Parts: sequence; C-alpha cells; structure tokens
Amino acid sequence: MKAAEIRELSAEDLQVKLKEAKAELFNLRFQMATSQLDNTARVKQVKKDIARIMTEMRARELSA
Repeated sequence: MKAAEIRELSAEDLQVKLKEAKAELFNLRFQMATSQLDNTARVKQVKKDIARIMTEMRARELSA
C-alpha cells in the first residue's frame, strides 16, 4: 500500500486497515515460526504498511 493511497482513506478506514495489517503480521509470524512461510519479504512489507498507516493517523491527530 502506497502513502498516497493511505492519505485518501478516512479515519475509520485507517483503523480497519491497521487492524487487518496487524492480524496479517501475526499470522505471518506464526507461519514463520512453524516453517510454513514461503515469502519472508511479506513480513517486511506488512511492517512498513503498519508504520505508514500509523504515521498518517498521527499526522492527522497533530493537524486537528
């Protein structure tokens, strides 16, 4: 997910996306621990998505 896409989302959508990303990260970590994960780079992508979403949420909080 790109930063421009994140900026277009509403506050409620950001909350939903953040919850989904955290759940996906949990599942990826579980798969990695059980040696079932094929694409280990996906963990890094999801972490960056979480950081981008949280950054946008904080920027909106500070501007309000």
